[in-house]
Amino acid sequence: MPPRGVKGAKNKRMYEKIKKSAKGRGRSAKVAKRIAAATVNKRRRQKGQTKSSRKKR
Repeated sequence: MPPRGVKGAKNKRMYEKIKKSAKGRGRSAKVAKRIAAATVNKRRRQKGQTKSSRKKR
């Protein structure tokens, strides 16, 4: 289950794929979740899908 901030089907799929990849590389489940959430949030921020990124425009 992705964190609350991960909205949309594409972002949820990306979160799960990154989490699975990190686990496959030997990361713990907790660290894999953190990496996946940070990566998805970074992408959302770059695309302007977060409140803080909208203010900067």
